[in-house]
Parts: sequence; structure tokens; C-alpha cells
Amino acid sequence: MHLSSQPVVRRAFTLVELIAVIVVLAVLSAVAIPKYFDYTARARESTVRGILGATRSAIANFHANTSVTGTSAYPTLVQLQTAGTVLQDLVPENPYNDSATILAASWSSAQAVSGVGGWNYDATTGRFWANSNDVGENAW
Repeated sequence: MHLSSQPVVRRAFTLVELIAVIVVLAVLSAVAIPKYFDYTARARESTVRGILGATRSAIANFHANTSVTGTSAYPTLVQLQTAGTVLQDLVPENPYNDSATILAASWSSAQAVSGVGGWNYDATTGRFWANSNDVGENAW
């Protein structure tokens, strides 16, 4: 075994190289982070639209089925909240306020948003909408 008198030289990163890496990471994160929040917002919107479509369709089916028997009616709030009556399952949470509670509300020219519930329902007109003003999803 031969021992050399020369020390082992290890190459390290220079300060300029480290700063260059930090700048590249900053640019990448500046592009990626807004895209992530855009995907999150679109996912919430899609979820709300899907829940609204399914629930409104179930309410319309309930109304059509009661019309066949001659006693045309929209489901009551209790019927809407009972699994297996109007919907197979309970209405999921509204992703904008994390509440699955359905509040009795009155439909007006502008859909009312009030209380802490996730959804609003007007049993006299069969209207069902999201209880939130975050991006106007209560107008769909």
C-alpha cells in the first residue's frame, strides 16, 4: 500500500453555482404554484357543478314521478335529506364551505346565500343551489 503525500482535493459548489440553482428553482416555483391553485379552483368548481347537476336531476325525477300519480310535488326538505328517497346517498359537502347541510330557502330573482349550510333548497319551486358566493357557483 502506497501512501501519497498529496492531499485529496474535493471539488465543492461555488457560490455562483448555488445562486444559479436557487434562481432556477425560484423561476420554476413561480410558474408551478399559480398553476396548482388554478387546478384546485377548477376542481372545486367541477365538483359543485356535478353535485348540482345530479341533485337537480333527482329533484326533477321526483317531481315527474309524483306527476304521474296526479299529485305533482317537489320533494320536501326532509325527503331531500333522507338517503334513498330522492337521492341514493346524502348530498356531499360543498367544497367551498365544507358543509353538507341543506337549508330551506326561498328562491328570488337573485339566489339567496345565507347561514352556514352547504346548500340551499326551495321546496316550493324545486330550486337547489350552492350556499356560497366564492365564484358565483350559486348562480349555476
